[in-house]
Amino acid sequence: MPVITNIEDLKRIYERRVPRMFYDYAESGSWTEQTFRENSSDFDLIRLRQRVAVDMSGRSTASQMIGQDVTMPVALAPVGLTGMQHADGEMKAAKAAHDFGVPFTLSTMSINSIEDVAEYTGQPFWFQLYTMKDEDYIRRLIQRAKDARCSALVITLDLQILGQRHKDLKNGLSAPPKLTPKTIANLATKWRWGIGMLGAKRREFGNIVGHVHGISDASSLGAWTAEQFDPTLDWGKIGKLMEQWGGKVILKGILDAEDARMAAKLGADAIVVSNHGGRQLDGALSSIRVLPEILDAVGGDTEVFLDSGIRSGQDVLKALALGAKGTMIGRAFVYGLGAMGQAGVTTALEVIRKELDTTMALCGERKVTDLGRHNLLVPEDFGGRWQG
Repeated sequence: MPVITNIEDLKRIYERRVPRMFYDYAESGSWTEQTFRENSSDFDLIRLRQRVAVDMSGRSTASQMIGQDVTMPVALAPVGLTGMQHADGEMKAAKAAHDFGVPFTLSTMSINSIEDVAEYTGQPFWFQLYTMKDEDYIRRLIQRAKDARCSALVITLDLQILGQRHKDLKNGLSAPPKLTPKTIANLATKWRWGIGMLGAKRREFGNIVGHVHGISDASSLGAWTAEQFDPTLDWGKIGKLMEQWGGKVILKGILDAEDARMAAKLGADAIVVSNHGGRQLDGALSSIRVLPEILDAVGGDTEVFLDSGIRSGQDVLKALALGAKGTMIGRAFVYGLGAMGQAGVTTALEVIRKELDTTMALCGERKVTDLGRHNLLVPEDFGGRWQG
């Protein structure tokens, strides 16, 4: 058993064990990947204030996200195709998250279905919704999430059309993978993954196949997205979806202060500052750079979470100290899942919690809820100086 000390250790194992097309799917951004890179590198611009001679005993990373008690303010973000990273991936990630005490978010574009995850975990989870042209399907999808006792609906706003990710096109990304000479050669080296997938409950999009009428090819994410995703989504439609749900709603994909104000006006319980992990609009600012401006825009009326770029507990601490109420991780838990299955997701969460706890202590804080700007050294022009 290798010694895992950070998320990068899990990533190295993940790369060895998972087929290239699914590794590339997770580990890529759109176009030049500038935003993908800066999501992580911009965290490095923020420094921490070390404090000494303070009582560091009795520390706690416990908090709440939309009224839900959490072991630490970190939720597992919705990630499409998670069940292709490891057999029964969504089911195992959800179980790891529940056992650890943090929220799990199931993607519409998951391999395991809503019902699969609900049966496997026996516990409520968050469900992420993509809006589509088929309104009847969306109505039934929302009802399925209600029937599964999902405790929040996460509506993703930044994927009405699919940003171009070069690697996915070149790899012919599909679920299950199409057997070309190139993929067969790569799969032959991933025998551990293949053995697991032989016994997987599903190998195609579980929330879609058998539930949507008139799909020509559900295996191709790009083709299906172009065919079904709703480019006409606007604030009026978002409001109607919130009414259909009738429960707690998180709006994900906010990167502009004006959009944040609109989301708060609609009555969202939380918004997620996110650029889809750098996978949509390349050239957009990183999530951590725009976080302060968005916090100023919404005040304390709506909880603000941050997603995109988090690879450590120190990243989590920086987001919280800037004012976020919670964070979401995608790639960090996918690395663990692909590397070691359910145990790998738990390991990723343990790594992040330990880094968060240790850094918090060395910054002179005993409770994660006490973190604030006083713990940070932020460059004066961190948000950027842009012409009006």
